[in-house]
Amino acid sequence: MRSSFSLHLQRLQTSASFLYASHLSPSLPSTSHRLFSTTIGVSARKKMPLLTDSERNDQLSGLKSSGWKLVEGRDAIQKVFLFKDFNEAFGFMTRVGLKAEQMNHHPEWFNVYNKVDITLSTHDCGGLSQNDVKLANFIEAVVKK
Repeated sequence: MRSSFSLHLQRLQTSASFLYASHLSPSLPSTSHRLFSTTIGVSARKKMPLLTDSERNDQLSGLKSSGWKLVEGRDAIQKVFLFKDFNEAFGFMTRVGLKAEQMNHHPEWFNVYNKVDITLSTHDCGGLSQNDVKLANFIEAVVKK
């Protein structure tokens, strides 16, 4: 007989597989947006403006000194973070993920063991916005704790 934990884990894995497939596969209807949408629709959200030249100079300079780099060929910033082990990396990703969800601004990221590679750009406006700066500064605060 299976434990309730293993049944719960199986349900989570099945749900995660479905959401992953529905989000990435163009052949399947995307239901992840409907499952997690808020009362404010995508079209009702205010479009975030691109950073102005002066905002870029002021706000990106501190991030660049912390190791963030401009991505060649697109309007984005990127940084690689190294941690002691996977647990530390996953804990970091969890904290950042919760904040990103709260902001409705999600990073592009890649994780292998203790390495987390993060790229920030605002897709709605096609480049860097205040949301990218805010999330990058939050990420830096998490790393310093």
